[in-house]
This record gives sequence, C-alpha cells and structure tokens, in this order.
Amino acid sequence: MNAEFWLAKWRQNEIGFHTPCPHHALVQYFSRLGLAPGGRVFVPLCGKTLDIHWLLEQGYKVVGVELSRLAVEQLFAELGIQPAVFSLSPEIMVFEGPDIKIFVADIFVLTHAILGPVDAVYDRAALVALPEDIRVRYAQHVMEISRKSEQFLICVEYDQSRLSGPPYAVMAHDVERYYGQAYNIASIERLPVPRGIKGKEPGFEHVWILQGHDAAPASDQKI
Repeated sequence: MNAEFWLAKWRQNEIGFHTPCPHHALVQYFSRLGLAPGGRVFVPLCGKTLDIHWLLEQGYKVVGVELSRLAVEQLFAELGIQPAVFSLSPEIMVFEGPDIKIFVADIFVLTHAILGPVDAVYDRAALVALPEDIRVRYAQHVMEISRKSEQFLICVEYDQSRLSGPPYAVMAHDVERYYGQAYNIASIERLPVPRGIKGKEPGFEHVWILQGHDAAPASDQKI
C-alpha cells in the first residue's frame, strides 16, 4: 500500500469507492455537529466525492487533501468551477475556488499552518483506506493539524481475516484506541452494507461523531 497504488486507481478509473450521490449519513446527521453556515470543513483523502458538492450547497467552506491531481481536476470540472492552480512547495499543489481549497499532496506533509483553521473534519473514506500501521499515524496527524476539531467519521466493520482491504475494517475498539483520549465518541448509526464489502463479505457501516470532552453529547450512545 503506497501512493502509487492510489494514483494508479485514478489513472485506470478503478474508483468503485466513488459513489454517485452524497452519503446518506452526511445528509441526515451532519447537522448534529451544530456547525454554522460558513464553517470550514476538512475532508481528508477527498477524491472527487459528491459529499463536497453537498457541503458547499449547505453553505460550508471546504478544504481537502488528495494525492491524485487527476481526481482534483475532475472534482472541479464536476463542480463547474475554474480553479486557481498554484504550487505551494515542490510537494504541494493547490486548487482553489470560491469556498473551496484542495491540496494535491500527501496528507502527511500538511501542517496546521498550511491547512489553516477548520471547524470540523469529515472522514468518510480516509481512515478505512489505510492499513493499521499507517492508521495510527494518520489519526494522530489529523488531530494535530486540525487542532482536534470535532469529527464526523464513517467506518466499515467486517471480519478482516476473511477479506483484505482497502477498505479496511475499523471496529469500535479501534475508534476508541485512536481517538478516545481526545474526544467523546458517540455512535450515531450502524447499518449492514448492502451486498457486503466488495460484494463478498458481510459487514456494517458505522457512523461516529467525535467531539471534545467539554462539548454537549451528540448522542446518548457512547463507547
């Protein structure tokens, strides 16, 4: 699992992870964060997700990071936005338009100073895209560069021994291990994945809200 794996997926248009509509949980539950219109939402490993379209339509600002320039070019084309494109460093290219900024880069080269302030993190397909050894580092990095902003997190759960990722299984105890010291963790929804993981293995999609310990609880169900 390395950068070339994902770049090749985009070049070959093998993007079964890209869905044709905004995620239902985003639409149904994102308001539980209590984020005001104009709030800045960080979308890590964003691809060209239609979730970004939805966030913009709700009046939020979006900042994302994506390894593939091709994915980001397609995102802006589908948004109908002609972006300003410039190089921030040899490792970071920026695509920017009204209320949206996407870094074409490895997420680990981003710092808080580069990312800027964010009000929430929307992680639908980033944590589950990474193997365990990188996931631990990723979780710490996202908390660091976002200054532990609250998170709307979507994970998949299944028997990892029966099927290789990505997407990788991220169970409830994993979420607690990665984020429990920094956040109150609320379980919002857990539903079976239609047709299973990759159409092969039964699994669940689990929606979490992660908020600071002094925040009002998003749900009565906690871990």
